[in-house]
Amino acid sequence: QVQLKESGGGSVQPGGSLTLSCEVFGSFFKISDMDWFRQAPGDERELVATITRGGDTLYTEAVKGRFTISRDYAKNAVHLQMNSLKPEDTAVYYCGVRAQVNSDSLYDNYYGQGTQVTVSS
Repeated sequence: QVQLKESGGGSVQPGGSLTLSCEVFGSFFKISDMDWFRQAPGDERELVATITRGGDTLYTEAVKGRFTISRDYAKNAVHLQMNSLKPEDTAVYYCGVRAQVNSDSLYDNYYGQGTQVTVSS
C-alpha cells in the first residue's frame, strides 16, 4: 500500500517561514503528480500547489510568489517552502500523490494525515 507521512508543521509569527515535507512509503510502481492541500476550520479543502512528474508547478493565487513546491525523485518526497506567512495561511496541510501500485493498475489518489500550520502573533 501507499503511505504518506508529512512533517514540518508548527507555529510561526506572521512574515515567518516554514518548510513542509512529505515522504511516500510502501509498494508502488510510479508516482505522477504530487500536491499540497490545506483545510482551515469551517472551510473546504483547497489545492495549494502541484508539481507534475516532469517538474511543472501550479499554485493557487493566494500563495503565488510566497510558496515553492519541489520534489525529490530519489526519495519519493515533496516539499513546500512557505515564506511570508500570513494568518490566513493557518490550516491543516495535507500532501497528496497520484500513484500506480503496479504497471497494470490505474493511477489512484493517496493522502497523508496532515500537519498543522498556525500563523499568529
